[in-house]
Amino acid sequence: MDISTTTYKTSDRPRIAIAMGDPAGIGAEVILKALADRQLWAACQITVVGNKQVLLDTYDQLRQSPYCPLDSYIHPDELNILEVEAVRKMVGAVKQGTGNAASGAMSFAYLETAIARTLVGDFHGIVTAPIAKSAWKAAGYDYPGQTELLAEKAGVERFGMLFVARSPHTGWMLRALLATTHIPLHQVPEALTPQLLTRKLDLLVECLQRDFGVEQPRIAIAGLNPHSGEQGQLGREEVDWLNSWLEAERQNRPNLQLEGLLPPDTMWVKPGMAWYGKGLGSREQGAGETRGKGAEEQLPITNYQLPITNYHPADAYLALYHDQGLIPVKLMAFDRAVNTSIGLPFIRTSPDHGTAFDIAGKGIADATSMKAAIQLATELVHTRNSATPTTNYQLPITN
Repeated sequence: MDISTTTYKTSDRPRIAIAMGDPAGIGAEVILKALADRQLWAACQITVVGNKQVLLDTYDQLRQSPYCPLDSYIHPDELNILEVEAVRKMVGAVKQGTGNAASGAMSFAYLETAIARTLVGDFHGIVTAPIAKSAWKAAGYDYPGQTELLAEKAGVERFGMLFVARSPHTGWMLRALLATTHIPLHQVPEALTPQLLTRKLDLLVECLQRDFGVEQPRIAIAGLNPHSGEQGQLGREEVDWLNSWLEAERQNRPNLQLEGLLPPDTMWVKPGMAWYGKGLGSREQGAGETRGKGAEEQLPITNYQLPITNYHPADAYLALYHDQGLIPVKLMAFDRAVNTSIGLPFIRTSPDHGTAFDIAGKGIADATSMKAAIQLATELVHTRNSATPTTNYQLPITN
């Protein structure tokens, strides 16, 4: 399903909760900026879960900012706000730009409320603004992140972090799943097991089929070590068990195309070509010319031309640890990637950025990723529920 061309009945609009995230960060700002786009309102029913006073304070800050024209953000009075009464008195203890116990308790309560209301059917999905794990810990909540709280409250043990972004240059959709997430690098080889990878692959295939309509996906899987171990010369994990695990999965899943184990440093070349265009900025006809939509923003390649042979990006990419997946994703799509929790009984998306305490309150936060998270949540709800397209309204690709 292409969110840029598909339209839906107004009566089918998904009910989306937006948890406000840490009130000391940029969550409220990117929410107000994203919701200034009225086309989002036509596509889904949006409720902001948090405290209105935080939104009002943020609105006043944006009015004072020289970087924010009035039409770039919305007044909180126009929003449907689910007030979280339990933490409303803490607003005065929040210090803009610095996470603390108060801001951690508030962001935890926002998400907890959104989850509870979603589980009883008030919402189809949740979009979460960023939180600070240190602030959660200061407030007494020791979770690696929002994903783990979502999974715990939903009562699921199989879950994963899938990062999704649509290229503004080509329209191609990038999907990257992390096998391991927020653990120290030295723990990755111990955390990786055949059982873990099979669970993650199960989740990825189910998600591609159910939420994206890709029935027989092509999935590229990274090796762990440089050059995928180079026959054991640069690490033993591939030859000891990763290669045999992948071969067993190929035998067990004959309808899938499983590519790998791909050297981690070259696995992302084809996604990069798909994101920017086959020539990574230059036309096939000759080097030095720019290519495609947004070409004015691309640098021409004047001294060489990348070959286009065997150009077939995969439907999804499985990275074995955090930075192996997220460095390339953020290089390509830092301002528009969306973190999607898979394996939950409801849709959850989030902007792929943090609280940005260093720029909080300055009016310069970019809301592109928040808007993309709302758009993707809307699309995934419709795909999962097999809603019938109609012609009442349309969601654009975020520019």
